[in-house]
Amino acid sequence: MIKIISVVGARPNFMKVSPIHKAFMQSDQIESLIVHTGQHYDAKMSDIFFNQLELPKPNYFLGVGGGSHTHQTANIMLKFEEILNDEKPDIVLVVGDVNSTMACAIVAVKSGIKTVHVEAGLRSGDKKMPEEINRILTDSICELLFVTEKSGLENLRKEGVSENRIKFVGNVMIDSLIHYRGRSQELSLSDIAHADIKEKQFVLSTMHRPSNVDNEKGLSNIYEIFSGITKHMPIVFPMHPRTKNNIKKFGFEEKFQNMPGLHILEPLGYLQFVRLMDTAAVVVTDSGGIQEETTYLQVPCITFRDSTERPITVEIGTNILMEQLNPSKTLKTFEDIISGNSKSSQIPKFWDGKTSERIRDILIEYADA
Repeated sequence: MIKIISVVGARPNFMKVSPIHKAFMQSDQIESLIVHTGQHYDAKMSDIFFNQLELPKPNYFLGVGGGSHTHQTANIMLKFEEILNDEKPDIVLVVGDVNSTMACAIVAVKSGIKTVHVEAGLRSGDKKMPEEINRILTDSICELLFVTEKSGLENLRKEGVSENRIKFVGNVMIDSLIHYRGRSQELSLSDIAHADIKEKQFVLSTMHRPSNVDNEKGLSNIYEIFSGITKHMPIVFPMHPRTKNNIKKFGFEEKFQNMPGLHILEPLGYLQFVRLMDTAAVVVTDSGGIQEETTYLQVPCITFRDSTERPITVEIGTNILMEQLNPSKTLKTFEDIISGNSKSSQIPKFWDGKTSERIRDILIEYADA
């Protein structure tokens, strides 16, 4: 029996570990344990995600909470080491690029445990992003690197990683999306948005990146962009706590709340959010993972990022990178899309719902080697 510990730390990790855990549980050769570091933790939202994604209660919850990157990383490392000493797993699996990913990888590798990284090789080229540092460090020490897209292969090869460590398997986020898409379609759009919205007649937006929402200029530009979009169609805006706090801090609260056609929501569960993504006319975001999900769903996506670690979404997907919060350029792009001039797109290789099975089969073979 192969004992594998999978680590989750923040909401995007749940969607990645859920299909992997299910694939592990289908094998009589794997004992699958889940450690939730609690890096980003809201009891209500965490419970919703675990329930909707059919994840079991984590075997361990570390409850590390917030704090500086250093404080958080150190706490995770100290607590995770205790678990490894008790459980003595054969393999530790980390996903994505949050602090938990890097912290647990370091502890596992230094403990002499085989450690693998799912969603390896992604690079934005921007080391000002904490996630970029986490990606580079994690990839440099893990034994097996599971890659989602061809840019990941190219990046790892450029960094001198040997071919036997690199495994091109596809995207586990898409496994979750395919699995739960049907269930999400049973939900009422109006119930989710608390407003009368119609399929393909609204815009879905998320904004949370510090460079966009932690300053008055960024929030002013977001307000102007939203004002322009709502002249054409309503916006559904699940608001991140960080964004909510900054809108209040910089005095924009009343302006956003009173904007006609802007429907501000609390953060949503996974099924509710998939339903909105699937039926939006356009998605406007600064998220990483949403670029991938909209590419699979073939929904046009405008992303406010200077760079993307997921270039396949721009090269062949539905994603349009908007290098800054430029209201006039954004509104021109938006108007082009809704007038029928959206870019042609296709779904990337191995984004087929079977990535987790490929990972499982590789790990069984790897553990026996």
